[in-house]
Amino acid sequence: MDDDYLRIYLNDQLALGVAWRELARRAEGGNAGGELGAALSRVAQGIAEDVDTFRAIMDRLGVRPNPLKQGVALAAERLGRLKPNGRLTGYSPLSRFVELEFLAMGIDGKKQLWTTLRDIAGLGARLPDVDFAALIDRAARQRAELEPFRVRAGAEAFATALPGPRPAE
Repeated sequence: MDDDYLRIYLNDQLALGVAWRELARRAEGGNAGGELGAALSRVAQGIAEDVDTFRAIMDRLGVRPNPLKQGVALAAERLGRLKPNGRLTGYSPLSRFVELEFLAMGIDGKKQLWTTLRDIAGLGARLPDVDFAALIDRAARQRAELEPFRVRAGAEAFATALPGPRPAE
C-alpha cells in the first residue's frame, strides 16, 4: 500500500466530510422545527461525529490534515449557497430538495468511504478496533432517515410541470 496515496485520499475525504457537515448544519438551520428539522439535527450530529472519527483515524495513522483542502471545501460549500434557487430572496422548495439530494449523495459516499478504508485500503486489519461495520450501518440509517423527506421535497419542488408536451421516454 502506498501511504502517500492513502494520505492524499484521506485528506480529500476529510475535506468532503467537512463540507457535508457544514451543509447538514445549514440544512438543519433552514428547516428548524418539525420532523424534517429533527431528522436533520440527528443527521448533522452524526456527520459531525463521523468527521471526528475520521480525524481520529487520520491521527492514529500519522496523517496530518491539510488545512488548504478543508478551506477550499468550506469555500465551495459557502459558494453553493449563492446558487439560484428560483427565488430572489429566501429559501425555496428547490433549496430544500437540493440540500437533501446533496446530503444523500454525501452519505452514500461516506458509506462507500468506510467500506473502501476497511477493505481496499486495508485499515480493517491495520486498525482492528475501529468498528467500520458500525460506521457503515450508521451511514445507511442516516440515508434511510432522510430519504422520505428527500422524496417529498422533490415532489414539492417539481409539483408544477413545465408547459407543453413531454418528450416520450
